[in-house]
Amino acid sequence: MSMNPQPVTQRRECHSTVHGIPQSGFTLLEVLVAMVVLSIGLLGLAGLQAVSLNNNQMAYYRAVASQQAYDMADRIRANRAGIAAGNYDNLNNTTPVDPNCIANNCSAANMAVSDHSQWNANNARLLPAGVGTVTCVEGLTVGCATNGPNWTFNITVAWTEKNTAANATQTFTTRFAP
Repeated sequence: MSMNPQPVTQRRECHSTVHGIPQSGFTLLEVLVAMVVLSIGLLGLAGLQAVSLNNNQMAYYRAVASQQAYDMADRIRANRAGIAAGNYDNLNNTTPVDPNCIANNCSAANMAVSDHSQWNANNARLLPAGVGTVTCVEGLTVGCATNGPNWTFNITVAWTEKNTAANATQTFTTRFAP
């Protein structure tokens, strides 16, 4: 019995040749294309991250504004004598001098001025160009001197927000009855 060995076949790599010189740069081209695609994807993610940060900042300002409005509502509720005297009826966006009611024994009117001063100082500190107003309303009319114990207040907090076009003034308004 004779054993005929099987012929050994060699596997040949396919390479392109130019002037008889083997060329093997096709893989490098694929890597470069993949790098370009990856770079474009990473730029897109960076843009998405920037937009997300901007939206988070705007949401933060809105949360601070609502907290500040409710802070003023609590201050008003705590000074019933000031409400009855009309000391909170129309607080504008200027910050008055604080009469320092912590150190001094203040009247209801001075407590209202102190609340207004501290509140607007906090608005300016916590929000960009932050200011606040309080208006006592009675239905569609403004002014609560004759409304008795059923006062209704509009508390508005305004601030400046940066967006892509320009700076825009934003407001948060809440209405409450103490």
